[in-house]
Amino acid sequence: MSQIKTTIAILGACAAIAACTTPQQRVNNKEDMMSAAGFKVLPANTPARQSALATLPPHKFVREVKNGQVRYAYADPTICNCLYVGDQAAYGRFRQNVFDKKIANEQVMAANDYAMASYDWGPWGGPWGGGYGYGFY
Repeated sequence: MSQIKTTIAILGACAAIAACTTPQQRVNNKEDMMSAAGFKVLPANTPARQSALATLPPHKFVREVKNGQVRYAYADPTICNCLYVGDQAAYGRFRQNVFDKKIANEQVMAANDYAMASYDWGPWGGPWGGGYGYGFY
């Protein structure tokens, strides 16, 4: 029983930390995934690039088709002051990475749910009401 409680505490702490990510951390995570997928980073290190970066929607993908080739761009004027660019294959890998991460997060939640199924609710009168009088259910 002690091991289950420890597991629950660790999973709860992980969930709390994940829930406390700032917008900057979420963008950083996304950009790390884009780099891993093959997107190239182009710094906005000239006045012309700065001006062009300012015309793009921040932290959103923009799709362009030119000469039959699909390209994606992602402008980050706040953290790296750069533009991420990639082709269809890089974008596909990025989307797959996002999907894989979502599945992994769901597996952690399922493990947490499974661990909670064996929790001793006796002192609380059971998980679905009655016995503890605090109006939770």
